Amino acid sequence: MGLGGMALASLAGHGIAGEAGSPYAPRSAPVRPRVKRVIYLFMAGGPSQLELWDHKPKLTALSGQAIPDSFLEGKRFAFMDTSFKNRSTLLGSRRSFRQHGQAGVWCSDLLPHTSGMMDDLAVVKSCATNLFNHAPAKLFMNTGSGQFGRPSMGSWVTYGLGSESRDLPAFVVLQSGPRGPRGGPANWASGFLPTTFQGVPLRGSGDPILNLSNPEGITDVRQRRALDAIRDLNLQRAVVTGDPEIHTRIASYEMACRMQTSAPELMDLAGESPATLKLYGCDPAKPSFARNCLLARRLIERDVRFVQLYHADWDSHGGPGQTIDEDLEKVAREVDQACAALVKDLKARGLLDDTLVIWGGEFGRTPMGEIREKTGRNHHIDAFTMWFAGGGIRPGIELGRTDELGFNAIEDRAPVHDVHATILHLLGFDHERLTFRFQGRDFRLTDVEGTVLHKLVA
Repeated sequence: MGLGGMALASLAGHGIAGEAGSPYAPRSAPVRPRVKRVIYLFMAGGPSQLELWDHKPKLTALSGQAIPDSFLEGKRFAFMDTSFKNRSTLLGSRRSFRQHGQAGVWCSDLLPHTSGMMDDLAVVKSCATNLFNHAPAKLFMNTGSGQFGRPSMGSWVTYGLGSESRDLPAFVVLQSGPRGPRGGPANWASGFLPTTFQGVPLRGSGDPILNLSNPEGITDVRQRRALDAIRDLNLQRAVVTGDPEIHTRIASYEMACRMQTSAPELMDLAGESPATLKLYGCDPAKPSFARNCLLARRLIERDVRFVQLYHADWDSHGGPGQTIDEDLEKVAREVDQACAALVKDLKARGLLDDTLVIWGGEFGRTPMGEIREKTGRNHHIDAFTMWFAGGGIRPGIELGRTDELGFNAIEDRAPVHDVHATILHLLGFDHERLTFRFQGRDFRLTDVEGTVLHKLVA
């Protein structure tokens, strides 16, 4: 056998997930992980923590009064004119708050199902970010940078750990709501990492992926012959160029072929019990956030590494479709039952112990009202709320505190890079060492920052 033939033989296995050398092959974390999988429930648009989680009686008492100048000095907001027209005034929440669980965690009447799960959640009220416009803030939360071109968190995780699923992608994206997240596919792209690690969106109706079904007249035998021929041509090119993206291309073709069977089976909920469908509030025939939560559980049962759900629209400026009362109540109702059901279902099936569930958006909302057709709240980067559940997380706690107006995080502040460092820590990585060399520099998800939130970790 010649040198070229030997190279082709050694490369031939690179497209098969699970085999050594495959870009999909599972890899061990440097230290023993607390979790093996992640489900990230991304609330696109910036949920108002002041209507959902952060109970502020003082803000309610001062509603309608001007916020002290000391809070606003040096601050910028997404819409300066509507926030500061006729002097910005404080806006108290109209929601009813109660304490829940053994720790007495505050939660509003907008989340009746989630509030019943408080002993399983860790609610972090002191999150903070750097960017106050939707698209860059979403990118920052998902990639650690507000600029396009960086790998997403799901891509970093699958780059570090590979995949344990042979028939489905390691990183899957599901979307619901009136539109997709601002920033689009850049939120789940692989950036400068090999494209093997990018997120794969699955559609809620029709073929899970466009063109997944074979055209009429293409038999399995003809398809296999075509794939084999394309693989051989790619392998020859790989020998000549040494380009690692060619191995990604081969693996992608093979994965797409297997997904012609695995993806329709995944999306078919006929085998789920009526009790499970009722638990999630899911109509199996209709795309919805509830259906996507059930699919998330099915995906991790099939060893998918990272599942991200996007649900819009949580924007609450006060314009049409964005009111702080009716529209916020509507979107909260769309997710509340299914979020609680997902945690409950994972726990009942023994999956929560090694799965991390994350809930949150790209930023929060201001304590001041924003004057549009109706009064709403502007984007706010200095304080917002996320919750976490699953392996390695301290359950039933409330972490972090904001000032009496809910403007600044004043205790256990949790910046985005700290959140990312903690997630990687739970997966068995030192965030400073999970790197990829690109253009002469070692890049990482947390850039040059990040500290593990040890109070969040069990």
